[in-house]
Amino acid sequence: MTLRNCDRISKVSSPARCHLLREIRRSPPEISLYNGPFARNLLLKNTLAAMTAPLFAYEPQPGFDHVTAWYEGVCPATKQLCRLPRTKQAEAIAQRLMAELQRDPAFSWEGKMYGVLLGETPTGETVFLKAFSGLLQGEKVRPGWVPPMDGGDRLILEEQEILAQLRQIRQDIHQLETLPERETYQTLQQQWQAKIARFNQERRQKKQTRQQKRDFYQANFTGAALTEALANLQEESRHESNRKQDLKRARDQELKPLEAIIQKADHQLQTLRQRRKTLSRNLQKQMHRVYRLKNFHGESKAIADLFPTGLPTGTGDCCAPKLLNYAAKHQLKPMAMAEFWWGRDQGDKQVGNFYLACTERCQPILGFLLSGLGGSSFQKILTAPEMPLEIIYEDHSLIAIHKPAGLPSIPGRSSHTYDSAFSRLRRDLNNIFLVHRLDQDTSGILLFAKTAEAQQHLQTQFRARTVQKEYEALLERPIQRQTGKITLPLWADPGDRPRQKVDVNRGKPSETQFTRLDSHRLRLKPITGRTHQLRVHCAHPEGLNNPILGDRLYGKLTAHRLHLQAIALSFTHPQTGTLIQLRKNTEF
Repeated sequence: MTLRNCDRISKVSSPARCHLLREIRRSPPEISLYNGPFARNLLLKNTLAAMTAPLFAYEPQPGFDHVTAWYEGVCPATKQLCRLPRTKQAEAIAQRLMAELQRDPAFSWEGKMYGVLLGETPTGETVFLKAFSGLLQGEKVRPGWVPPMDGGDRLILEEQEILAQLRQIRQDIHQLETLPERETYQTLQQQWQAKIARFNQERRQKKQTRQQKRDFYQANFTGAALTEALANLQEESRHESNRKQDLKRARDQELKPLEAIIQKADHQLQTLRQRRKTLSRNLQKQMHRVYRLKNFHGESKAIADLFPTGLPTGTGDCCAPKLLNYAAKHQLKPMAMAEFWWGRDQGDKQVGNFYLACTERCQPILGFLLSGLGGSSFQKILTAPEMPLEIIYEDHSLIAIHKPAGLPSIPGRSSHTYDSAFSRLRRDLNNIFLVHRLDQDTSGILLFAKTAEAQQHLQTQFRARTVQKEYEALLERPIQRQTGKITLPLWADPGDRPRQKVDVNRGKPSETQFTRLDSHRLRLKPITGRTHQLRVHCAHPEGLNNPILGDRLYGKLTAHRLHLQAIALSFTHPQTGTLIQLRKNTEF
């Protein structure tokens, strides 16, 4: 890969720069909601910052056009599905950006989504853009990154005022949450709880002692002596009760004033949080009214016009909309895009992992942004045919397909639009339920249910290990052993995903039976179903010490695919109870 950071389009596009500067000077006062020299200078500064967003020159690498996922959306006007791929080429650019971010500790303190877009200029040059979501180190505009959406500069003063109020609210909330009275109250409350607990323990012991005395007196005393002795015990009991009441009053006298202060602070917190929520919503509504999205048909619309019912806070500030909007505005033809998480892990977002557009904020506007994509330079990849799904068996309860190598069994975690066998079937069938999975690189028989009852029945068979599975594989070197069984404890190392490791202490048991078919071909029968089980059992020195051909994780020899296929599957039909035996010959 060759990245020439000095080859910025902004440096060679002086006519365009001059044109924009002339437009600014000619702009009428209503170009923004404020006027004056400072406002014009600020507008000029923001426009120049937008113009210096980098279009880095890029030399495409052969063999990197493989599509790994799709960005999809339905155009609100035509109702047609619009798509843009994520490719190995885009992922390679993103990984280069990750390496740059890793060298600067400033990018590691907050978790954030970053993105790159690979495109083509009107003159045929291949370039790429980079963007960040939201604010980067507290700023919306950073040199070298795609700027925010058009129209935001019209609300700079209002935005700054509201952001200042939000910062003050944040400080006030922090101050109320960290009131010294809260810590004092907690400390005193614990002390009083301990003091009262000790008193109750002593009281129980004294009560037992009094009961023993009462039994003794009743057995040995009579008349006035007994009456006096029991009265003394009763007086002692009343004294203990009064002491407890005194303790509670002393506790309340010390804690009640603090409780009043804390309750007042909590009420203020509730008011501040509601005000913060209202300010954020109002600011976002204003932003949606002025934020303008441009698509590849040349149409430009405000977010509020596209979705009058409203969208979540932050819509338009994510990477994908910023990249696509900038590309459409500057006549770039997108070829691929990739988004990844960097900084700190957050929820299901893991550093260095790729994700598709978020469902809440980006998915609703992708259809408009992607509308109008075309052009011979990248039309081929946009219209690339899907990997075919061959149906091996189907009835009213289930369907079995032949999954091609390279197609995931299920969609990615970040979006339901990830291209997969499950999403294809869900698109074509009313109901589809996952039963089991195959690795993305593995081809072969994949079973789905058409009802929830069938799914539960089939998954119960898989858990009980009554389903018979057979695989065939080609290994890198000649196979030495004729037959046997491999048992290794497999563990998924969180620091080295998706690799599985053999770990005696933390691993889960896994078992595979194997039979040699010819010099390099092997039949495998997994008894358990651990992730990458067959691949590790073949490659590991304690297994066959002979990786499967084309295994990019555990092998050494490269090939166009992983030579592993699920060739046979036997199970009991969930409704009829008959034995179903499916078989598919290997592709290699």
